[in-house]
Amino acid sequence: MIRDLRAPRTRGARARSGRALASLLLPWMAACSTVAPLDASLPGDAPRRIELTATPFFPQEDHQCGPAALATVLAASGVPVVPADLVAGSYLPGREGSLQAELVAAARRHGRLAYVLPGDPGSLVAELAAGRPLLVLQNLGVDAYPRWHYAVLVGLDAGRDEVILRSGRRQREVMSWARFDDSWRRGGRWAVVLLEPGALPENPEPLRFLEAIAGLEAAGRLGDAAASYAAAAARWPEHALAQLGLGNNAYARGDLAAAVASYQRGVALAPGNAVLHNNLAQALLDAGCPRQAEAEARTAALLAAGTPLEGDVRDTLEAIEAGPRQEGRCAVEAGGSATGQPLSSRDDLEARAADR
Repeated sequence: MIRDLRAPRTRGARARSGRALASLLLPWMAACSTVAPLDASLPGDAPRRIELTATPFFPQEDHQCGPAALATVLAASGVPVVPADLVAGSYLPGREGSLQAELVAAARRHGRLAYVLPGDPGSLVAELAAGRPLLVLQNLGVDAYPRWHYAVLVGLDAGRDEVILRSGRRQREVMSWARFDDSWRRGGRWAVVLLEPGALPENPEPLRFLEAIAGLEAAGRLGDAAASYAAAAARWPEHALAQLGLGNNAYARGDLAAAVASYQRGVALAPGNAVLHNNLAQALLDAGCPRQAEAEARTAALLAAGTPLEGDVRDTLEAIEAGPRQEGRCAVEAGGSATGQPLSSRDDLEARAADR
């Protein structure tokens, strides 16, 4: 099962020394910027003016831009929350700020899928046009003296070459596109949209979305993750990893019938995928079908020979061979108990091109 979110570099949103120098340099940097105008950076059919005026606003307390910005996007997505509810789980007093990983984890704990967008203006405007404000990381200083800051992007005006933010203690901060893009670039072009379970971003990338679901699942939100895996499988019916995630989630919830069905669909899409055969073998074994399980496990062993998966697949096969040889009722029923652990698919991501 995919377990870890491949997060961008984590940085604390905190002020450091050199603020005076940074503030003196910023006007010079903006004046010398060669950033293309916002209008030229957007897709031709993208809206040129958007402002999500209904987005909530929570003024930032000292050093706590992370909880304030996260509360803004959570509340906008329908979660009744205020910054004080998030401080304990996302604010690090020793760093006087929040790390990206803590903010993403807090969003998951509140039942929201945190999808990290590609770092391009088109992705930003697509989500804004769908009515979703975005959590962004900026470096308001310079590379040598960074000043990390979380804000919420709520609008843009391409005609005026500006963006609109909920930022710090300002409910409506208008910033030139050149300055925003420069600060966002030095923040790693990190932008996150929060989605309800089962919802898709406007221009989803399969692996990026599946990793986001895996993070939600790792936070213990199995039901929420199941809804998102189902949405992924419907959106990309040809994608074997979507079926693998759906099967692993069903297995973790004890639904062997759904797990077997998902793994079988995955095997049909990617017959050379050892992980799918291995996990199908485990689910069939738990369902009382040792002969079918052994056949799948042997196929998995052949496919995994000489790869990092070889040892895990061999363990599954040996467990089947050591068990009862007589076929039982061999019926998979919804809600059946699951006693084993499906093989992690982390390594399988390295071969994802073959699974599409």
